[in-house]
Amino acid sequence: MTSKDSSPTNFKEIIKAMGLVFGDIGTSPIYTLTVIFLLTPATKENVLGILSLVFWTLIVLVTMQYAILAMSLSQKGEGGIIVLKEILNSYLKKGKAVAFTGFLGYVGIALLMGDGVITPAISILSAVEGLELIPGIGHIDQSTVILITIIITILLFSVQSKGTDKVASSFGPIMIVWFSSLFVSGIVSLFGNMEILAAVSPHFAINFMFDNGIAAFFVLSEVILCATGGEAIYADMGHLGRKPIRQAWYFVFFALVFNYFGQGAFALGHGFKVNILFEMVKHQAEFLYAPFLILTLMATIIASQAMISAMFSLVYQGIRTHIFPLIKVKYTSTHLRSQIYIGLVNWGLLIAVIFMIFIFKESHNLAAAYGLAVMGTMTISSILMLSIFTIQNHKIKSLMSAFNLLVNFLFLAAVFTKIPHGGYWSIVIAAIPFITIKIWTLGNKAVYRSFRALPIDTYIESFNQLYETGKVLPGTALFFTKDLHMIPPYMVHSTIRGNIIYEHNILVSIATMDKPFGLQKLFVPEITEGLSGLEIQSGYMEKVDLIRILKEVDIDSKVMFYGADDIQTKKPWLKIFAFIKRISSNFVQFLELPYQKLHGVITRIEI
Repeated sequence: MTSKDSSPTNFKEIIKAMGLVFGDIGTSPIYTLTVIFLLTPATKENVLGILSLVFWTLIVLVTMQYAILAMSLSQKGEGGIIVLKEILNSYLKKGKAVAFTGFLGYVGIALLMGDGVITPAISILSAVEGLELIPGIGHIDQSTVILITIIITILLFSVQSKGTDKVASSFGPIMIVWFSSLFVSGIVSLFGNMEILAAVSPHFAINFMFDNGIAAFFVLSEVILCATGGEAIYADMGHLGRKPIRQAWYFVFFALVFNYFGQGAFALGHGFKVNILFEMVKHQAEFLYAPFLILTLMATIIASQAMISAMFSLVYQGIRTHIFPLIKVKYTSTHLRSQIYIGLVNWGLLIAVIFMIFIFKESHNLAAAYGLAVMGTMTISSILMLSIFTIQNHKIKSLMSAFNLLVNFLFLAAVFTKIPHGGYWSIVIAAIPFITIKIWTLGNKAVYRSFRALPIDTYIESFNQLYETGKVLPGTALFFTKDLHMIPPYMVHSTIRGNIIYEHNILVSIATMDKPFGLQKLFVPEITEGLSGLEIQSGYMEKVDLIRILKEVDIDSKVMFYGADDIQTKKPWLKIFAFIKRISSNFVQFLELPYQKLHGVITRIEI
């Protein structure tokens, strides 16, 4: 997908950005200040200091880091932590630097997936808790809140296989109403205490940190909640383009800031019992509270949907760049390449989200675990960006990135205080994809070292001798290989040792490029008589439709041969790799090839 920067910005694209990009950060006002003022009293000095911290966090960690710095880096218009890793790797030589970059990228991906579990849980749970403030309802016990939250969560995950393409068009307008509501409610609250606007001055934030010592450090670990979802600004850049997202962020930023400031004014003047935002809206217009609560629930569902879609996209990129096992992917849209569904990821996320809801029970408890994964991902992105700008010799951007990284480290140190209070769950959740990535990548390297491939020149000598005998089968056979210059063992077994040679034999190599989109194919008509080659290179976000490609190059195959590994090992971690490989899809299932033409040849590999 090419960058859309060259085309004029369409208002519809800005509306789309509201729904697809800003759901997570847009629902942070529901719980951020409520959680903070549970830690510290809402005195005038505290309110001004905390609002100043929130304001400058949105400036530095969202606007500067993602809207300005990160969005200036892309591959074919695509963004995200994998893209940053690939850009940096393109500048580095092989060795320890590349290995360290890969390690950082893997940690970032794992932490982002950990964030993907907590976001739906805290967003939906915090909205459902607002039911208690509906006039006439009275107290709702905790078990009822949990039950309603779980039912909504199950319904949300159950519709994922249908695709979000049809309903996504409504996300933008709903989120515009949501942000407009945040803006208006914030402004109305500010009318009673305009001096709160002085919090835009950074000296209030600095004074708060110095005056409160270690307590301010704990508060800082909750302030980061206002920036959760900021990474979506960059990660979703390829879907909509740089301009619409940046322009939508201007509106979102002001809506968030005025709402946070309005909440601060309300907490200072009225205090709160359950939730600052909900009590503020109820105080301003009680008859609008129920509609606002419905709107809140819709906004949290949209935020959760955006995170689920991001997880599908992240795992798909991981599959195509060979850091995740092959998993069956369903394409839910005929015209949007980003619209995919991965069943294993969907149901795994659902189980994890329900588990988190049962463990923490209340949104403010979940907030104690939230932020560690987000901050880890942000810090890693900041390290990668600083490295890239330094190599590119962009002095201004390097200085901005260095300052940004210092702020990231400060917040990262603060969120480490959350580990004893439930933050360890972020690490536990992130450990699952991280360990999977490490086992899969190291296992594949071990297989490659034990792989006894035959150079094409050596193979051709034996192939020619057999082909010249004339004992060939009619039709065309495809043989899948990683490289046209190396013949895999299964092909040697089936053709040379098994004498299975067809009239036309074609080597097919499918390689992944280090850019998200693009498709290149090269047909080598005659490597030798009876043997040809087809090399396909595709971006890591592309769907490879092999059947269509074969038709384009006029290949009508009778059979398709592929290799299946039977891995034998005594090492425990390699046994885990062998098990993962055995239960995961093989590439012929991933490519959705016609089963009636497929022939698998098993090769035993000892590692």
